[in-house]
Amino acid sequence: MAAVAAAAEGATGRGPPGEVIHLNVGGKRFSTSRQTLTWIPDSFFSSLLSGRISTLKDETGAIFIDRDPTVFAPILNFLRTKELDPRGVHGSSLLHEAQFYGLTPLVRRLQLREELDRSSCGNVLFNGYLPPPVFPMKRRNRHSLVGPQQTGGRPAPVRRSNTMPPNLGNAGLLGRMLEEKAPPPPSGLPEEPGMVRLVCGHHNWIAVAYTQFLVCYRLKEASGWQLVFSSPRLDWPIERLALTARVPGGALGEHDKMVAAATGSEILLWALQAEGGGSEIGVFHLGVPVEALFFVGNQLIATSHTGRIGVWNAVTKHWQVQEVQPITSYDAAGSFLLLGCNNGSIYYVDVQKFPLRMKDNDLLVSELYRDPAEDGVTALSVYLTPKTSDSGNWIEIAYGTSSGGVRVIVQHPETVGSGPQLFQTFTVHRSPVTKIMLSEKHLISVCADNNHVRTWSVTRFRGMISTQPGSTPLASFKILALESADGHGGCSAGNDIGPYGERDEQQVFIQKVVPSASQLFVRLSSTGQRVCSVRSVDGSPTTAFTVLECEASRRLGSRPRRYLLTGQANGSLAMWDLTTAMDGLGQAPAGGLTEAELMEQLEQCELAPLGSSRGSLPSPSARTSLTSLHSASSVASLSGRRGSPSPPQTEARRRGGGSFVERCQELVQSGPEPRRPPTPAPRPSTGLGAPLAPPKTKLNETSF
Repeated sequence: MAAVAAAAEGATGRGPPGEVIHLNVGGKRFSTSRQTLTWIPDSFFSSLLSGRISTLKDETGAIFIDRDPTVFAPILNFLRTKELDPRGVHGSSLLHEAQFYGLTPLVRRLQLREELDRSSCGNVLFNGYLPPPVFPMKRRNRHSLVGPQQTGGRPAPVRRSNTMPPNLGNAGLLGRMLEEKAPPPPSGLPEEPGMVRLVCGHHNWIAVAYTQFLVCYRLKEASGWQLVFSSPRLDWPIERLALTARVPGGALGEHDKMVAAATGSEILLWALQAEGGGSEIGVFHLGVPVEALFFVGNQLIATSHTGRIGVWNAVTKHWQVQEVQPITSYDAAGSFLLLGCNNGSIYYVDVQKFPLRMKDNDLLVSELYRDPAEDGVTALSVYLTPKTSDSGNWIEIAYGTSSGGVRVIVQHPETVGSGPQLFQTFTVHRSPVTKIMLSEKHLISVCADNNHVRTWSVTRFRGMISTQPGSTPLASFKILALESADGHGGCSAGNDIGPYGERDEQQVFIQKVVPSASQLFVRLSSTGQRVCSVRSVDGSPTTAFTVLECEASRRLGSRPRRYLLTGQANGSLAMWDLTTAMDGLGQAPAGGLTEAELMEQLEQCELAPLGSSRGSLPSPSARTSLTSLHSASSVASLSGRRGSPSPPQTEARRRGGGSFVERCQELVQSGPEPRRPPTPAPRPSTGLGAPLAPPKTKLNETSF
C-alpha cells in the first residue's frame, strides 16, 4: 500500500498536494499550493515540480522563473479559480505566456476570444476574395521573340529588393502545386514563388504578378471578378508590372487592353481579350535594368535611373530607345510624359505626337525647366487644371529636390513659348524628397527622413492656383514602414505607401508597419487621419497592395468605387471597399497608430540597428517607395484649423523623461547613422525641417 501511495504522489509531483510553493517570477514573489500549479497535466509547472525541468532558486529558497510578473498574476489567478481576469494585460501577451507555460485550457480560451473578434468573412469593408490561381505548367517559348534582342539572349542579373516577408513555406493550392511540380529555382530566385509580388489595376481590370507568371481578372457586372488571362511560366522573377484597360471599341482594336511585365532589362508585352485569353505582342530590351514600367495612353514606357527611356507605340508597333540624363523621377499628364533628372532639369515628351516622329528616329525629348539651384529632381507631380481658355490648360508642376526643397512652377497657356514660371518654394525638409503630389486641394510631400510627410492646403481661383492667400501649412506626420534588413526576395514596388486616388478627390496613404504584417492602415494623405484598418481574412501576411478606382456600373444610381487590393503570401487576393470607409470617415481613431497598436505590430519582427540596413535613396518614381529601415515617428498636425487644444499629456511626457516617440528614436539612433546621398547643398541629416516663418498655431502631437 505504501508503494501505491508513493506512486500516486509521484504522478502529480514530488510532495503533498497541499504543500506551499514559493515562486520568484521576475523579481516578484508569489505563493500558492502545489495542487494549484499542477492540476493541468503536462504543463510547465507539473514538469518543474516533478523534477523533469531543473530549478533555480533564489537566496530565500523560492523557485526563480525569469518571466514577466505582471502577466503571471492573471495566469496564477486562472490556475486558482479557473476564471480569466486579464487585469489590463494585453491579450496577445497573455496568450504568449500561456503557451510558454503549456496551459492548454487557458490557451484555448484566449484563442477563442481572438477568433470571436476576427472573422474569415472579414468586416463590413471586405468586398471579395480570389483564391490562388493554378500554377501554369506551360513554359513560355523563347524562340518566338520579336523586336531587338539583347546580346547573349539572357536578361541582366536580377537586382534583389530590400522588402521581403519571412519564409512562410508553400501555402494554399498554388503553393502545393509549386512544391509538387515546379523545378528547383535557379540561383537568385526568391524562395516564395507562391506569394503575390505585385498588384495593379486599371478601370475594371486587375493584374496580379507572382514570381514566374501573372494573371489578369476582369470585373463583370453580373458575375463579379473573372479570371481572363494567365501567362506562361517565365524563367525569371517579375519585378515590374503595368496594365492598361481602355474602354471597349477603341480605335486601336485588340491593343486597347494590354499587360506588361519586366524582369531585369527584358520587357514582355501581351494583348488581352475582353472575353478571355491573350496573345504575346513581343519582347523588348531596354539594355539596362528597368526601374519603372507604365502606360501613357496606349504607349508603354520603360525608364531606368541610368538615363535610358524606352517607348512602344500601339499604332506603329515600334520600340524606340533613347538616352537622356540620369532619371530620378517621372509623372504623366494627358499625353505628356515628364522626366525629372539628377542635373536639376525637367524634360518632357509628347507621346501623342510620337508616331509622327519615327522618320527622325528620335523621341525629341525637350527640356522644360531647370531648377534654380540645379538640385536633382527626385519627385515630380503634374496637375492639369480644367481648360480655362481657348489656348489650353494651365499646367501646374510640383517637384522635390535632392536637398529637400519643394517647388511649384506654373505654365500659362498664353505663354507656352516662354516656359514655366517659378510660383512657390518650401524648404521644410532637410532630407531628399522621395514623393510629391499636387492635387486640386492639397500639396503633399514625403522626404527620406523616415517617410516624413508635410502637407499644405491649396487655394484656387477659377480652378487655377492662387497666391491669395496661397498655400498654407496643414499637417506634419510620418508613415512608419519598416522593411526587411536582410533583403532576400520580395518586391518593394508592391508596397508603395502612395498617395493613391484621383487628384480631384481625397487621397490616401496605405501603411504596412512591418514586412510580415497582415494588417494595413489607411490614412488620409492630407492630415494623416486614419480612415480604417484591414486585416487579411486568412491570417496570411500581406505582401503587395494597391488602390483601384473602379468605373460605375450601368445601373441607376451607381457611382465609381474605390477598392484596396491586398495580395497575400499564400497567393490569394482580397478586396476592400474604401468608398464605404471614406463615407464613414470620422468613426475611426483620429490619428494614425496608437502606442498599443504600434507595439503590437513591432512584436512581429526584430528591429535591426540602422547600420545593418542597406537603405539608400532609390530611383524615385511616381510609384516607388523608399526601401530602408524606418524608425518610429510622431505625427503632428495643425490643430488651429479645428480649434482643438494641445493635449496636456505632451508637456507631462517631456518632464517624465521623454515621450514614447523620443524613446523610440533614441533606441534606433544607437546604431550608426545611415549614409545620405550627396546633395549639391549639404545640410544636416537629422531632425525635421522647420517652416521659414514660425506657425501661429501650436503643433499637436497625435500618433503614428
